Formats: sequence, structure tokens, C-alpha cells
Amino acid sequence: MAHTDPSLNRTAISATLHCLTGCALGEVLGLVIATAAGWGNAASIAVSIGLAFVFGYAFTIVGLLKAGLALAATLPLALASDTFSIATMEVIDSLTVLLIPGAMDAGLDDALFWASLGGALLLAFWAAFPVNRWLIARGRGHAVVAEYHHGHGDGHAHEHA
Repeated sequence: MAHTDPSLNRTAISATLHCLTGCALGEVLGLVIATAAGWGNAASIAVSIGLAFVFGYAFTIVGLLKAGLALAATLPLALASDTFSIATMEVIDSLTVLLIPGAMDAGLDDALFWASLGGALLLAFWAAFPVNRWLIARGRGHAVVAEYHHGHGDGHAHEHA
């Protein structure tokens, strides 16, 4: 009955919020850089997506380093745990901002810029939540690193496998 397991939902929400934090920082920084530099839509989206992945992976790597893992061991774990979630968020986020009339042309001092980005991130969260939940229920995604973050190797990452 994994579909009604409240601990699975809590873990998926936590994983999605974790992912959203990294994505949001990367997105905001990327869009601020691109807007300030006067770059076009393609460059703005590319730098935002790139930085979202960098920040998303970095958050996981820092947590794994704090849990005592060696740096060389953290990158494969971050890639395994975050890639699908970040990709889902970035597709939804980028498409949303592109579809909102004027959002890509709005300046940093324009409410449309911030409202469209906030709305896009909210939609991205709800798109990534079922992805994370599905992955965690199968012992993938953030389940791969959960044991290091919460149980320091006690096997909790595999309880839903």
C-alpha cells in the first residue's frame, strides 16, 4: 500500500522541497545574470537550467559530505538522486515562463518577472512531487541518499524498495 504511506509522502515532499531550493536558487541567479546582461531567451534559459542543476547537485553533495562521505563518492550519488527531479522541474519551470506572455521580457524590477518565476516554481514543485514519490517508493531518487542524510547508513533508503 505504498500509495497511502504517509512517511513516503513526507519523504517525497522533503525531497521535492530540497530539489526546489537548489533549482530556485539556480533559476533566480541564472535569470538575474541573463537579464542584467541583456541576453536573449535561449541564453537565459540555458544558464538558468545549468545553474539549477549545479545548485541542486551542490545541496546534495554538501549534505553527503556532512554525513561523512568522501567527495569522490558524493557526485555519483547526487546524480542518481537528483537528476530526474531537477529535469522535471526545469522542463515545467522553463515552459511555464516561456508561455506567460511578457515574462521573458520582464526586467528584474518588474512584478511580472518575479510572479511568473514564483508561479513556475510552484508548478514545478507539484510536477516533481509525484516523480520523487515514485522514485523513492522504488528505492531510487532521494531514497539513494536518504540513508546518509537521516540514518547515516542504517538502511532506511531501501525500506520502500
